[in-house]
Amino acid sequence: MANVIVKTDFTFPGLKNKYVGKVRDVYTIEDKFLIMVATDRISAFDVVLPKGIPYKGQVLNQIASRFLDATADICPNWKIASPDPMVTIGRYCKPFPVEMIIRGYLTGSSWRSYKSGKREICGVQIPDGMKEHQRFTEPIVTPTTKAVEGHDEDISKEEIISSGLVSKEDYGIMEKFTLGLFKRGTEMAAQKGLILVDTKYEFGKADGKIFLIDEIHTPDSSRYFYLNGYEERQAKGEQQKQLSKEFVREWLMANGFQGQAGQQVPEMSEEWVSQISDRYIELYENIIGEKFIKAEAGDILKRIENNINAFLALK
Repeated sequence: MANVIVKTDFTFPGLKNKYVGKVRDVYTIEDKFLIMVATDRISAFDVVLPKGIPYKGQVLNQIASRFLDATADICPNWKIASPDPMVTIGRYCKPFPVEMIIRGYLTGSSWRSYKSGKREICGVQIPDGMKEHQRFTEPIVTPTTKAVEGHDEDISKEEIISSGLVSKEDYGIMEKFTLGLFKRGTEMAAQKGLILVDTKYEFGKADGKIFLIDEIHTPDSSRYFYLNGYEERQAKGEQQKQLSKEFVREWLMANGFQGQAGQQVPEMSEEWVSQISDRYIELYENIIGEKFIKAEAGDILKRIENNINAFLALK
């Protein structure tokens, strides 16, 4: 489809390294800046799907940028500027090899695990008798390892510290930040008639200080329910109305794909790709509470490159 960016190959002054993630392309400039380009790639079950989604990168970048600004009083973050609708430039940090996942409700992968009989997630005990989408008494932190390739793996706080992945002191700071960020995100979501169900945060270190890095509270890293009607749907045992990427996972599962070896990604029709794009835009407008303004099309790669070079020329 037109206006879709699934690959970048820029050469910036001072470029030291380029890392291609599932969705973002990250350029390191002289161990000073990270340039993060949110592409239109989409992933599910840790697999990048074969087609990009129009405006998805812009949606993700602009939501993350807004929430980074709105939570900077809770913990320092890496953002310096967002010179393009699909780009954030920030401080270079060395990332911790874990993702801090926090869950307010029993849903998604945690529900699938619970339904199979497990009563512990990442060392956290889950009581018997819970229902799908039920709220936990208090949010639980269920970290994972951060895989360079393939699937992230669940891991407990105790295992992270004992294995030396993260020091006890640093983990304590990350956990405190995670709880504070989730509380703020929950409050901001409620103001928009939404429930922040679960999310993940990533942290890095620079000059001995811990920073929030990467995205925050986007539909790729978070799950939202509509607040209105939540209790009624829960009482009737109905599925919750969601604003998240879960609808993509559900479509894949319904078509026989869960990222397992030997499984084939189902064909993504242009109509389905367009529907996903519309859902991401809907999500933006609900989370941010403003109409989504599509960035200029045309030569998007040239636009991105020019905007980044203009920023770097001033630094």
